[in-house]
Amino acid sequence: MSWYLTLPLIIPFMAAIIAYLLRSSPLGAWVSIIGSGLGLIASVVLMAVVLDAGVVAGQMGNWPAPFGITLVADLLSAVMVLITAITGFAVAIYALGDINERQAKLGYHALFQILLAGVTGAFLTGDLFNLYVWFEVMLIASFGLLILNGGKEQIDGGVKYVALNLISTILFLTGIGLLYGMTGTLNFADLALKVDEVENQGLLTVVAMMFMVAFGVKAAVFPLFFWLPAAYHTPSFSVSAVFAGLLTKVGVYALIRMFTMVFDHDIGFTHTVLLWVACFTMVIGVLGAAAQSDFRKILSFHIISQIGYMILGLALMTPLALVGAVFYLVHHIIVKANLFLIAGIAKRLTGGTEVYQIGGLYKSAPFLAVLFLIPAFSLAGFPPLSGFWAKYIIVKATLDLEMWFVAFIALAVGLMTIYSMTKIWAEAFWKPHPDGIEPELKTLPNKAAQIIPVAGLAILTIIIGLNPEPFVIFAERTTEQLLDPTAYITAVLGDPS
Repeated sequence: MSWYLTLPLIIPFMAAIIAYLLRSSPLGAWVSIIGSGLGLIASVVLMAVVLDAGVVAGQMGNWPAPFGITLVADLLSAVMVLITAITGFAVAIYALGDINERQAKLGYHALFQILLAGVTGAFLTGDLFNLYVWFEVMLIASFGLLILNGGKEQIDGGVKYVALNLISTILFLTGIGLLYGMTGTLNFADLALKVDEVENQGLLTVVAMMFMVAFGVKAAVFPLFFWLPAAYHTPSFSVSAVFAGLLTKVGVYALIRMFTMVFDHDIGFTHTVLLWVACFTMVIGVLGAAAQSDFRKILSFHIISQIGYMILGLALMTPLALVGAVFYLVHHIIVKANLFLIAGIAKRLTGGTEVYQIGGLYKSAPFLAVLFLIPAFSLAGFPPLSGFWAKYIIVKATLDLEMWFVAFIALAVGLMTIYSMTKIWAEAFWKPHPDGIEPELKTLPNKAAQIIPVAGLAILTIIIGLNPEPFVIFAERTTEQLLDPTAYITAVLGDPS
């Protein structure tokens, strides 16, 4: 099984090396596309193996767990690797029309592939220390991409991004040290067994809170989200899209993994904290979006508010709520990455991202207007798009627990999301451009490279929305593995019998 697990990691690293060597050639972009395509194929194969064989694990160097480096893929890991590959492939194609020659020479395509490798590694790793390693791979690559243009705004956003993430790293490493001292292991499967044997459960809860803060920074939850709106609107749109789709979801994934498998000893406290965090994250994020007028800043604050829904699913910790969290996680990556790609096209057609200073897109580029409406309505939760089912499952889980006020917050945030998306539509698409510009899609450089990935992601959103049953069933199976990690533990450590 090791090849199935390592190929999604080996391919982007190999592509990064070749793309860097060819950074002064137009071939570098095509290496990135081919590498992303091969990574997508490897991810599909891995998903097929996991669906057929269940949880699969590989011990690198044949060192037995929990002593060596373990790669593991259960349904949650496999679907996150797959959706990462889909997003990466779409953005790699889009970059043909977005990344200029200077950015390519500075190593954009190599850094992009390293970022994909870091995200994939974080989803596949089977122990905490290597999760830290993959986080650092992501941090280095993302910082490089963030400051690639070298402008004052990019440097300012990059410094804020790195500063808070370094604080997260320190907390993460401190928590790792304390947890290792208490249990003698960092392997997820082994930790699931060893935490129950810890005598000082109160100290274990303190360590759990340290991880909650560390991963909360990565996920951009309240009150740790300030780095995100300060950074995500500054780089190229290809970078913004892959950041928006993937980076915060690694933090959400880590929270789900740790607080279902490891830190499940004091749910009454830890998950109540997560519940309050989720509610504040939803509300503050959507209010921040309502106050913005820049296309990317609006979308950046909506990343925060939508993360709140995912954390809410984890906080409720019922099977249905976790189904909603998993479904929401997958849906949001597709929709949010697509909206940032559309924002990039809008800027190239109209000359800006301030929604009050642009316009005319519906008249001159109706196809782009339709492509915007699909992910925008999905983000707001309009039926029958994917976002409706994600919100419906989360709200229903809340109502089943008779948490009426929490359900009200979730619904109210959905209504406020409609307001933001309507503002973008009215200003950027519906009203005439204030300068009388009538931009047309045919004026785009590499038009097909920019429109095809946007259309592809929009079609995927429609497919999930019109036929949600198989995706919900998949989320239910994923939830069963999260709530009962026996298969995960057996795949890593072997059958104890």
